[in-house]
Amino acid sequence: MPKINHVVIAGAGPSGILLGILLAKNLGIKVTILDADTKINDNPRAAHFAPSAVFDFHRAGIIDDVRAVGLAPKGVCWRLADTTFLAGMGREPEESKYSMVVLPLDQLGPLILKHFLSYPNTEVHWGHKVVGVEQDANGATALVETLDGEKKKFIGDYLVGADGASSGVRTALFGKEYPGETLKAQIVATNVYLPFDERYGYWDSNFIVHPTDWYMAAKITNDGLWRVTYGDSDGLSREELVKRQPLRYEQILPGHPKPDEYKLISMSPYKLQQRCAPSFRVGKILLVADAAHLCNPFGGMGLTGGFADVGSLYDCFTGIHLDELDESILDKYSEVRIAIWRDMIDPMSRENFHRLWDPAHEKKREEFFKMCEKANDDPVWGKSVAESIHQVRHDFTQYFKSKQKGSVGGKAMDQTGNGVLAENSAAA
Repeated sequence: MPKINHVVIAGAGPSGILLGILLAKNLGIKVTILDADTKINDNPRAAHFAPSAVFDFHRAGIIDDVRAVGLAPKGVCWRLADTTFLAGMGREPEESKYSMVVLPLDQLGPLILKHFLSYPNTEVHWGHKVVGVEQDANGATALVETLDGEKKKFIGDYLVGADGASSGVRTALFGKEYPGETLKAQIVATNVYLPFDERYGYWDSNFIVHPTDWYMAAKITNDGLWRVTYGDSDGLSREELVKRQPLRYEQILPGHPKPDEYKLISMSPYKLQQRCAPSFRVGKILLVADAAHLCNPFGGMGLTGGFADVGSLYDCFTGIHLDELDESILDKYSEVRIAIWRDMIDPMSRENFHRLWDPAHEKKREEFFKMCEKANDDPVWGKSVAESIHQVRHDFTQYFKSKQKGSVGGKAMDQTGNGVLAENSAAA
């Protein structure tokens, strides 16, 4: 008998929906998603999906649709403010199975939501904010408040908090304290039509190195929309940051463009944070993605780490559902994911940020640029560098009982319906 009948997920962001698809499509589990908002978030947010994320896009059966509308990026480089090229990696799009794909989250969201709702026993409740949790030996309950003040309860075998940085699930478990720090910088993420490639010879992704005028400019759609993310004083209010956008563009971007020389589509100021919850598991309640950990967006480690959480938790749920694992694997999920955040995601994301502006990191920056050169000169080694991002994943199917007996887990593979075990072990 399958052990999991119903999983309740708080948060209809990319991580919550991806987990929902994996559970509903591959295991036939009933999934209910709750979200405090009334629709998919359309603020400028992450857009670059690393090979480790693409791995789970394959398992969820969404990769073909994502690639059909997404951009295949041609490389990443670092420049000075006057556009002088410093270093870069890769110039042609990779054709490999797990190569990176770019699609803004506000476009990914509706695409994957359609996939999720195409499976039986799936539902999304908008305007349902998680304000508390309950649990016992049999399951977990999300205590919800609707937009009109109605109180509801949603009971599942498990409750997953995928409800973002201000997670109601995490707050219910640990209070308002979210261990970590807010960095002394604010960033403004903007989406803009401004042809950096045609006008200035920019690559698809460009990081500009400067003590105060650092920024990132990356092409994020096939029709030429660019994400420009830049820094500003940490003492400014949201309103002041928004008001200063035309001035900052004119100060920092090549050609010092005036507002009539580009088409600004959207903008969203936010603070940079490096935080991690004390545990990603409390009984029948689990945390993933921004509800579990935060990091600055340079290098895309937040989204990458969030999707890796989802893949790990899906493996664990698969094992429990198929009687290949007992519930203690969820403690290991928490331990492993926290260790990966601490040892890889947090330090890498900090390094990506400091590389842009910090004079104390000049020596590290030079070493990094030499590594970029080597990656270009030696394509085989360069490919191994690109694929090292898979280390952010962890294959929990290796702990399945059938694997401990020396079996390849044929029974489990048949029941998941998509060869999860073989695919996992091959890519691990």
